[in-house]
Amino acid sequence: MTEKIDSLPIPPHFNPQRVGKVWRVRYQIRAQEAEQWAKQYKIQPASQDQLKTCLILIDVQNTFCIPEFELFVGGASGNGAVEDNIRLCEFIYRNLNKISHIIVTLDTHTAFQIFHPIFWINQQGEHPTPATLISVEDIQNHIWKVNPKVINRILGADENTLEQYALHYAQTLAKKGQYPLTVWPYHSMLGGIGHGLVSAVEEALFFHTISRCSQVQFEIKGNHPLTENYSVLQPEVLENMHGETMAQKNKQLIEQILNFDRILIAGQAKSHCVAWTIDNLLTEIQGRNSNLAQKVYLLEDCTSPVVIPDIVDYTEQANLTFQRFATAGMQIINSFNLLE
Repeated sequence: MTEKIDSLPIPPHFNPQRVGKVWRVRYQIRAQEAEQWAKQYKIQPASQDQLKTCLILIDVQNTFCIPEFELFVGGASGNGAVEDNIRLCEFIYRNLNKISHIIVTLDTHTAFQIFHPIFWINQQGEHPTPATLISVEDIQNHIWKVNPKVINRILGADENTLEQYALHYAQTLAKKGQYPLTVWPYHSMLGGIGHGLVSAVEEALFFHTISRCSQVQFEIKGNHPLTENYSVLQPEVLENMHGETMAQKNKQLIEQILNFDRILIAGQAKSHCVAWTIDNLLTEIQGRNSNLAQKVYLLEDCTSPVVIPDIVDYTEQANLTFQRFATAGMQIINSFNLLE
């Protein structure tokens, strides 16, 4: 017996108690179940959707979403990313027949990058500790300088050039009114466990792929050694100190996203990579037609801000930023809202 309903049930394989853990997804078993699920609930291939809906998931990776990993986003509750991903998985399953396409960003790093400790040293030859903020004045006063040992790891650079660039980089961030250069712990390391998607989310995405015949799209970001890359749409700094292009906007992805009828956004962290991606998208929208903002939906209960107890708390900044997005016409929803 088959039935067709608007709100789909949660498949029996989903276990919210496992969302905060790393485990192997049983692809073959899930594929068989997904095909049967599609038959049971008359779920059509995404290519037949009249209303094209894209779900963009920002950095739902172990490094940000699993407790005890490098940059776990605890948010206000201390367990934010886990709670967010429970709701996110349930949202995907309930709206399986409404989500046409899923784009997943993967924060991707190697050791020798401008925001990692190895890149910097002080006068004692020590590296900054994670969460250190490096200001323009810090570089000008030689409190922090480029580690000469990384010079041969940066293609085509010498010590003087990198020193000039480091100052230019910090000055550019300050002029744009963005967060100061932040030294992060080594995280999202290419090839490591932290780089991988949260197992429960990966399972939900695979289930969607098979049941809807819609391949998940993966977008790499953050692998340029000389710039942070919070937003998937563009790095923080695009030009070097000589005005030469160093990195570029992801114009192809911007065009693809804006062609959807409905755009949903969730992921980590609300104060950084999620906020920067939405901000860049909003800039593109306002440069074309501000009414396009109305087709962007922000899943606010599926994202949390960076909170490091006794060090930094970006909750207020994140909330104010989301209020600005809403004022611009974007719609704030939660995971319990059923897509039409």
